[in-house]
Amino acid sequence: MGKAIDLITVGDSTIDTYIKIEDASVFCDINSKDCKICIEYGSKIPVEAIAHGVAGNAANVAVATSVLGLKSGIYTNLGKDTQGDLIKNALVSKGVLADYIVESSDKSSNLSVVLTFQGERTIFVYHQNWDYKLPVDMTPSGWLYLTSMAETFTKSNLMEEVCRYVDKTGSKLVFAPGTYQLKADIKKYPRVLERCEILIVNLEEARKILGLEDLDGINIRDILSKLLLMGPKIVVVTSGDEGSYASDGKEYLRLGIYPTHVVEKTGAGDAYSAAFVSALNYGMKFSEAMVWGSINSAHAISSIGAQNGLMGREEIERYRATVPEFVASAL
Repeated sequence: MGKAIDLITVGDSTIDTYIKIEDASVFCDINSKDCKICIEYGSKIPVEAIAHGVAGNAANVAVATSVLGLKSGIYTNLGKDTQGDLIKNALVSKGVLADYIVESSDKSSNLSVVLTFQGERTIFVYHQNWDYKLPVDMTPSGWLYLTSMAETFTKSNLMEEVCRYVDKTGSKLVFAPGTYQLKADIKKYPRVLERCEILIVNLEEARKILGLEDLDGINIRDILSKLLLMGPKIVVVTSGDEGSYASDGKEYLRLGIYPTHVVEKTGAGDAYSAAFVSALNYGMKFSEAMVWGSINSAHAISSIGAQNGLMGREEIERYRATVPEFVASAL
């Protein structure tokens, strides 16, 4: 792509502790489709397995794209603590450029706990209140991947700094908003959306962004169109077991899921996004990028942890060659 770095992610990193439980119940409200996991209050709950791993959307995508052959870096904030050292060392071991990692001696690194039950995960997230400032010496990159951060991003100039970086370097912006960016309402950042090459969200996030009460009777093509009107050139909407949808305003496509044995779903969206962007980086059409995303995501959720099941380029191409019929169809 003519850049020193293929991709730089911007967002938070964390250490995830994965706890696989076997004794729980799930109750769902049939009207709101709201489900809750219940465990016995005040008891010792036996667990099937416990594991630890580096995670966070920015870290997951940086690692996944590096595994896929891109030269990837990350701007993220860490504490000068044991967890911070673990995160940084893990990223470097996967080939991620660490030049833009900021370490603060007065703050603790992020930690999260992931409860896994019947293949689904419930995450307890702790976001440190970082002071965000994009490094002024950040190398021009082919792609800039903006994703989840703490709520304090609203007190910074980071979103404007991202716009200036994209304008100055010609980097293609990917925006996969996190919880607090969605809470702040991404429509309040039109300059970011107008510069987006790709906006990636799941279906529930799309609902929130568009202010829809529910999704009953809503045409997915209309959702894609409304998101495109906000400025992005390509919109991708993932929908769990329903697969994914994408549009560039000319084509409106749907792709089902690649079959797999689900072990734990953490990182599924990041694995999809990383493979989608990597495929475009390698010159593929966005319809084929959807296939790469689905295959990588399916493989990622067949292992515990957000990064353990990630695939390299040759592995994805090998899997893809076995299913030539697995293609996106028109909506």
